Amino acid sequence: MAQFSLAELETIIHQRAHSGDPDSWTAKLFAKGMDKAAQKLGEEAVETVIAAVRGDRQSLVSESADLIYHWLVVLGIAGVPLDEVVKELEGRSGRSGIAEKASRPKG
Repeated sequence: MAQFSLAELETIIHQRAHSGDPDSWTAKLFAKGMDKAAQKLGEEAVETVIAAVRGDRQSLVSESADLIYHWLVVLGIAGVPLDEVVKELEGRSGRSGIAEKASRPKG
């Protein structure tokens, strides 16, 4: 069985976003725009942190799935393909996280 990928989820989100299906949460989020999608992303991030701090493994898995979904929705609304994020990560993988962070412009 092939492993489900974030690229596949990105494709599903794109299809549902433009489906016009009134029962699609994805279509509704896209219609409501970035403010609502970003709000949901923030909520899911907080819920993920709470699950992690509590040591609630099942909630951490579930909230992480919600977080990743909403993150991909935000990227989709912004017109940022997942490949751009992956390329950024690839560029960072050849050096330490401390060195990479220190090289970022201050601001």
